Amino acid sequence: MKIVLIGAGNLATNLGKALYRAGHEIVQVYSRTEEGASALADVLKCTYTTDLEEVVRNADVFIVAVKDIALPTVASILRTGREGQLFIHTAGSMPMDILSFQRRGVFYPMQTFSKNKEVDFSVIPCFVEANDEKDLQCLKALALTVSDTVYELDSENRKYLHLAAVFCCNFANHCFSLGAELLKKHGDIPFSVMLPLIDETAAKLYSMSPREAQTGPAVRWDTNVMDKHLQLLAETPEWQKIYELFSKSIHDDQL
Repeated sequence: MKIVLIGAGNLATNLGKALYRAGHEIVQVYSRTEEGASALADVLKCTYTTDLEEVVRNADVFIVAVKDIALPTVASILRTGREGQLFIHTAGSMPMDILSFQRRGVFYPMQTFSKNKEVDFSVIPCFVEANDEKDLQCLKALALTVSDTVYELDSENRKYLHLAAVFCCNFANHCFSLGAELLKKHGDIPFSVMLPLIDETAAKLYSMSPREAQTGPAVRWDTNVMDKHLQLLAETPEWQKIYELFSKSIHDDQL
């Protein structure tokens, strides 16, 4: 397929590379900054622009991978002269109809992305939606060229998928950040000592549910240990609240 990438951020970079390796032709990359646009265009062997008015008119698919708040504005600018083209966005929390195009859809790869770390796209579950059956099949076919796992999912249910991802990824990673800060402050212990523990926790989830894999003082409701932990967090009341809320939630989940 001939594809135009609107955006050159973390997701667009990884998706663009995966599509290019799968044999698709990336016709053009757009980004607000020349640095971002030219860097990705160089990798994908295509042209680039920093002006939405100069985005090419014809392609099989236009993939809009920009910040959620920018989607309506970007779509409005791109609409002129491209009314019959298929436009899709990549946002987990935004409805398909945020794109004001006759042919519109969603291609949501559920993964955390960073420009400087390439991921194996074949294992990433991708969720697609379109307002037309023909375009839906087109998106499924496109997704299957880069991923082994493709689901149809409407906007309403995708909101909850994205919410679950925030709990499983963003909130979990924030806990890693809090743990890293505790280690640094008390003994300057490298965070790497936690990696075998994190790896084993994640590995268990391939053979059991998160509820079954849960361990720790909150499961046992060991108030002796938990009270000591809360005392150690006395200088950071917000962390105390997090500890208390998590502990109660874990305990209640086991009942």
